[in-house]
Amino acid sequence: PVKYHIDELYQSNHGRSGLAHITVAGAAHHGMRKIEMWLQTFAPGVQTPVHRHACEEVFVIQRGAGTAFFRAPDGGVQQVAFQQNDTLIILPDMVHQIVNTGQEDLQALVVIDSPPIRIFTYSDWSIADVQAQLQQPYYWDRAC
Repeated sequence: PVKYHIDELYQSNHGRSGLAHITVAGAAHHGMRKIEMWLQTFAPGVQTPVHRHACEEVFVIQRGAGTAFFRAPDGGVQQVAFQQNDTLIILPDMVHQIVNTGQEDLQALVVIDSPPIRIFTYSDWSIADVQAQLQQPYYWDRAC
């Protein structure tokens, strides 16, 4: 087994103000092949870009509250509110966005399969899938 204390791991906002990201166990930095785990903290009002990826993703909300937005089958946008101790499951290729809509920091343990992640970002919800921009390697797979 390999043991790390969370305070020993690299933390950065990767140029995204209000975000703190730690790769707890990952492909690029720890040799993981099947899963990757992150600890992410979002300040109030901070959000992910609208995006999708081919991997499964699970958020376990440690503290705070927010809203997850998803592209519905009819092309509209659905939303789901979440709070501490909730779990969000994001299926492969689901266009989504996570927003801290609470008054305090939102912190989540995030697990993905099939690392490293290949993220397609959208400038807004009206963008078609074929117009999404591939971001690979993603920010936290570039830095140590």
